[in-house]
This record gives sequence, C-alpha cells and structure tokens, in this order.
Amino acid sequence: MPNDTTTTTNQSAGTGHTPRPPAAWLVLVLACAGQAMVVLDVSIVNVALPAMRSELGFDPAGLAWVVNAYTLAFASLLLLGGRAVDLYGSRRVFVAGLAVFAVASLAGGLATSPQALIVARAAQGVGGAILSPATLTLLTTTFSEGERRTRAVATWSAVGAAAGAVGSVLGGVLTDYLSWRWVLLINVPIGAAAVVAALLVLPAGRPRTKQRLDLAGAVTVTVGLTGLAYGVMRSETFGWATAETLVPLTLGVVALLVFVAVEAFVAKTPLVPLRLFRTRAISSANLVAFLMTVPGFAMWYFLSLSMQNVLHYSAMQAGLAFLPHTLALIVGARLAPRLLGRLGARRLVVVGLVVSAAGFAWQGQLSATSGLVTGVVLPGILMSLGMGLAFPPVVAIATSGVARSEAGLAAGILTTSRQVGGALGLAVLATISASHIEALSGGRLDGAVAAGALAAGYARAFDVGAALLVVVALIALTMPNLTKPTKPNPAESAAAVDSDR
Repeated sequence: MPNDTTTTTNQSAGTGHTPRPPAAWLVLVLACAGQAMVVLDVSIVNVALPAMRSELGFDPAGLAWVVNAYTLAFASLLLLGGRAVDLYGSRRVFVAGLAVFAVASLAGGLATSPQALIVARAAQGVGGAILSPATLTLLTTTFSEGERRTRAVATWSAVGAAAGAVGSVLGGVLTDYLSWRWVLLINVPIGAAAVVAALLVLPAGRPRTKQRLDLAGAVTVTVGLTGLAYGVMRSETFGWATAETLVPLTLGVVALLVFVAVEAFVAKTPLVPLRLFRTRAISSANLVAFLMTVPGFAMWYFLSLSMQNVLHYSAMQAGLAFLPHTLALIVGARLAPRLLGRLGARRLVVVGLVVSAAGFAWQGQLSATSGLVTGVVLPGILMSLGMGLAFPPVVAIATSGVARSEAGLAAGILTTSRQVGGALGLAVLATISASHIEALSGGRLDGAVAAGALAAGYARAFDVGAALLVVVALIALTMPNLTKPTKPNPAESAAAVDSDR
C-alpha cells in the first residue's frame, strides 16, 4: 500500500540509514483506537453507575463524582495536552496518554472504596486529556492536506461516534454478565497492545515548537473547578452557610481568579489566550456551549439511574435503550450543516435548544409507571436531536471570528467550555436531585416510597434542565449570525456525539 505521510524522518545516528515512515493505515488504526478508548470510557461507565453504587456504597450525590472526576480532569488538562504534543512530539505524548489511561483503568477496576474509584477516574481523565489531542495530531502529521487527510479525519470522527453508541450496550453486557469492574478493566489489554504497537510503528519525530507548558494555569484551573464542584455537592449534606461548603467554594473561586491572572499576565504561552474573548462570536458561543452542556451532559447520567433504579431495567436493557438517543444525536449533527445555510447559525441554535428543552420537559414527567416508548425513547429522541442540531452551528460561530491560524485553538477552547459546563452542571443537578430525593424519602432508599422519591428526584433534574435550555435559547439570540454555510469539518458532527457522552 502506498505510504501517505508528510512526517520527516531523521538519519539514524552513525549509520546513515533513513528509517522508513510507518504505513499510513497503521497510524490511522492507532489514532482511532486511542480516540475510541477516550470516548468509549464515558458512555460505558454511565450504564454501570447503579452497580458501582450498590457494591461500593456511594451516596446519591457522591455517585456523580464517578463521572465528574474524569470530566474535570479531562476538561482542565485538555488544552495542556495539546500543547504537550507540540513540545514533546505526538509519539511520546500518545504513548504516555495510553499508559496513564490503562494504568488508571486497572486501578479503577480493582477499587474497593468510593474514594479509590474516584481517584482512578480522575487519573483516567488525565490520561484522556493527554491522549485525545495526540490522536488527531498523528493524523495531521501523517496525512498530507487534501482528500486523504479529510477521509482520515472523517474515519477518526466516525469511530469516535460509534464508540459512544457501542459503549452503552457494551457497558450493559459487561455489567450484567461479568461485573461493573470490566467496564474499566477492558481498557487494560487494549491500552497495552496499543502502547506496544505505537512504540513499534510510530517514528520518534521531533517537537514542532519550543513553547513551554503552562503548568501554573493547568493547576489553578483544575483546583478552581474541582473546588466549585466539590463545594456545590457538599451543600446537599451540610447546607450552604457552613464551613464544609464555603471553604471549597471560596478556594475554587480564588483559584480561578489566580488562573485568570496567570493567563493574562504571567504565562508566556497561556492555555486560554484571554484576548480571544474580546470577540463577540467567541465569548457568546462559549457561554452558550457552557450552559447548554449543563443538562446535555447530565442527561445520560440521570437516564441511566432512572432506567435501572426506577424502571428496574437491567444494565443491558438500559444500554440498548440508549441507542435511539445516540442515533438521534448523530442525525441532528448530520442535518445541522444542511440547515445552517437555510436558517442561519443563530436561528438553528435556538431551534435546536427549544427542541431539546421540549424533550427535557417531557422526560421530567418520569414516574415509576412510565413505559419505554413514552417514558424513555420519545423524550430522549427530542433531547438528543435538539443537542445534535444546536452544537455544529455553535462551533461555526465560535470559529468564524478568529484568524484561520487560531481556528483550532478556538475550537479547543469551545470543547473545554463544554466539558467544564458538563462537569459543573452535573454537580449542580446531582445536588438538586439528591436534595429532593432526601426530602421525599427521609433517607430511606428502599421500598415504594423510595422508588417514588427517586423518580421525582431524577425528574426534578430534567425539569431544571428544560428551564435552563429555554434561558440559553434566549441568550443564543445575542450571538452574531452566520448565514453562509462553512466548509464542512469532518470532525464537527461527530464532536456533538463524543463530547455530550
């Protein structure tokens, strides 16, 4: 097979021998495998949450940290991971990300306490933040610009979308027939094989830039976001006007203020160049993306709990019931580029948010007697279809107001905004839900009373999500419009699937 690579190889020291570049299809397989691990890990864990809670003894609010520990670490360090690729080279970063991810997965699969699992999930998030940017960089440095690179990136995106869909079903199968531990342990042999293959196939290469990592920015933003999320969740147990809640909230706010100062005045190569937010397109699109992801991300969490704890589906049945949601998300993301030219980006965002809000309001009618079609599938299709329609035009607006050379950075910041919104939003909605469950059940988590309380608590989260999406739709009207259809980005549609899971 002809080799399609633009990577320059170096003379081997003292031999005069020029190593042959790797076959392009092998690089594509490795990049897709790495991205599939990152995406799969999000959706595969959702279905296993009730089993994790039962075996390790999570409380309703604490269970959200199984998801949030991963998401906060991933969101906080994603841009740093991209910079690390430039500094150390895609091969080194790719292998390091795989190794961290696999070892953390092993630790999570062997966890015997809630704390151990949460720490392992945070470490997985670190690995994912290192790994994900390297997978795309492998493609852009291997495939020359044009049709071949477009096809490669499209394949990478499709694999990510498929991993999100397969993850729910696979998580159900593993949980039902083996154990919830295997939703994490499955990453170990895959990661080990990928590390060996990467060391054998990928050339070492050279760093493409001498930029320094913004470690101070990465640390302060991670501490800030974690402090806010932890403080919000502590409020459910201790109340708002207590030291247990106020101390982490204050620490989070102070750390984020320090982060802004570091980015503005200290960092030579900041993670987030604040000057970009002077552009209305970027600032408004990031605000909308942040807020719309609050319910969009939490949807999968609360649906998994609703189906298994209220409707008493098995893990595999819950995984299968997620398929219409994923398909609707993909359909919406595919339709969005076609509708953008007719409706304009701003109007399409509003339409998508309103459709999704209707689905959340419908899902808020959840009860212990809800049926599969009207209680799960139809409202889920509306929620997911609307999100799929809304996200691509938000990307188009966020990247329309920057120079072509900074479009990738703007897209990376947008992805981070969505991840942060999802993590903090899940903390808020999980706290609201847990408080309502506690008030209705009096702390009893078994029997008919508890079943009704759980249904009402999860429904409350969907109701709040519906109201928030209506507010976000109004905010979206402040975004600058974009009426000319942009050149399709192969990764854009699949991103709606990947990052909402």
